[in-house]
Amino acid sequence: MNISLGCDHGAFALKEHLKGYLTRQGHNVVDCGTDSTDSCDYPIYARAAAQQVASGECERGIVLCTTGIGVSVVANKVRGVRCALCRDLLSAQLTRQHNDANMMALAGGFTGPFEAERLVDAFLGTSFEGGRHQRRVELVMETEGL
Repeated sequence: MNISLGCDHGAFALKEHLKGYLTRQGHNVVDCGTDSTDSCDYPIYARAAAQQVASGECERGIVLCTTGIGVSVVANKVRGVRCALCRDLLSAQLTRQHNDANMMALAGGFTGPFEAERLVDAFLGTSFEGGRHQRRVELVMETEGL
C-alpha cells in the first residue's frame, strides 16, 4: 500500500519510527516532511500528505503533530480526505469501519512508538463496513464546499 506521512517538528521522531516500521511491513512510504526537529509550520506537511491521498497517489495517509489536532484539521480541509485523530485501538478501528477514513492523525507528544505501531496496524488492517455507514459517509462528503 502507498502511504503518505507528514509531520511537524513535535512528531518528527515518531514519523521517522513509523516510516521504518511501514517500510519493513512492505508498504511504500511517501514522506512529505518535515525532515528535522527544527520548528516548522504543520499545515505545510499535513496538506502535502493529504493531497497525496486526495489525488489517489496514496491509498492512506498518516499525519502527526504533538497533539494530532492541528494536522487532522488541516487534512480534513483537503477535498476527499476523511482524517481522524486516533488515540486508542477502538477509534483506529471504528474510523475505518464506520467513516471509511483514509487518513489518521497521531499525537506524537502522547503516543509512544510501539503504541503508534498498534494504532497504525489497526487502521490499515480494518475494512469499511459499508451498509448504513455508506449513506453517512456520503452525507459527510456532501458537506465539502459548503
